[in-house]
Amino acid sequence: MTQVGLRRGAVGAVVLAAAVLAAGAGTAGAEVAPGGGDSGEVSVRLPEPTGAHPVGSTGLHLVDEGRADIWNPDAEARELLVTLWYPARAAVGERAPYVTEAESAATIAAVGLDLPADTLARVGTHSYTDAPVRRTPGGSPLVVLSPGAGFSRTTLTVLAEDLASRGFVVAGVDHAYEAGPVEFPGGRMLDCAACAQDRWAEGTLNRAADIGFVIDELTGPGSAWHGSRAIDADRIGVAGHSAGGSAAAELLRSDERVDAAVNLDGPYYSPALDEGTDRPLALLSSDLAPPPFHDSQAGMWPRLTGWREWLRPAGSGHSNAIDRGVLIDRLGVREQVDPAYMRNQFGSLPTEYGQAMVRDYVTGFFTQHLRGVPQPIIEDPASVYPELVRVEQP
Repeated sequence: MTQVGLRRGAVGAVVLAAAVLAAGAGTAGAEVAPGGGDSGEVSVRLPEPTGAHPVGSTGLHLVDEGRADIWNPDAEARELLVTLWYPARAAVGERAPYVTEAESAATIAAVGLDLPADTLARVGTHSYTDAPVRRTPGGSPLVVLSPGAGFSRTTLTVLAEDLASRGFVVAGVDHAYEAGPVEFPGGRMLDCAACAQDRWAEGTLNRAADIGFVIDELTGPGSAWHGSRAIDADRIGVAGHSAGGSAAAELLRSDERVDAAVNLDGPYYSPALDEGTDRPLALLSSDLAPPPFHDSQAGMWPRLTGWREWLRPAGSGHSNAIDRGVLIDRLGVREQVDPAYMRNQFGSLPTEYGQAMVRDYVTGFFTQHLRGVPQPIIEDPASVYPELVRVEQP
């Protein structure tokens, strides 16, 4: 294994830029922000975290020298980019960037837009680069986040910052060749080679191995992060969007260190689909997902022998969990984005409301299952958000 420290926000996604900026829209409402990047301005800010703790963040480049890359046979080893969000002792230092300037420029150039090259790099976050780590007796639970295919860990920043503000250490993982453009060390821009291949069952196992390796590097001997003593390695959860949700379920089957998982509208694949799990698993699905998703989700249900939850939020889309819809609206470009795209990804819910609903459910889930503190949104989801409708299954 080799690892190199990176600053927060070392990744961006062309999918995000295409949706947010597709019609050549400019930025709206720029404001001066302390530590907001070289220009001192932000284009828009993300929603604020709801917890009590300031949030720090840092980045890691991890290399699993014992594994080949299934998407690129020419790669020498499997590479991952990881952002860590964590409770900080104080809100000090520079605000962490959302993406790097190189990724912002590459994304805008890729779609041929006449916009400032750093537009996406100037999205304002609420975390502070390398802020001092807050340690508590017994340590903080670890939650690993895995994004959907073609997305990056950046798209889960709002969820990650919220979890960290509530006392969790969060590791967002970018799986090489499953998002793009991703800036790896040396200025290498990697695209989503996996998106052109129909190998998602194999890819799910590969993602699960990625996440297992990240857990090794954060909790094992010779940790890749100087703040690893803040982690309680006996309390670990995984949440994933779409393909990341598939991997989260596989981790429950294959890795005994993972105590609980949330699948944000991902399908299930074998062997998890065949064997199930006896550990807590929650699924938030959408009516707008393709039929194979629904078929596998229904097939998995009877194989869940422990705590289980299946919600199909009314009016939701496939991607309410991620930042993209909120950015589209905060940048003021909704009218320039294909309405069918907006409906499929975010449903009929207001984007900020839909994201807050998923954020609160995921945070409540891990608070209950990793900390043992009962949460109303888990005990009776519809009492908190009426849209959180339970799917009735035998």
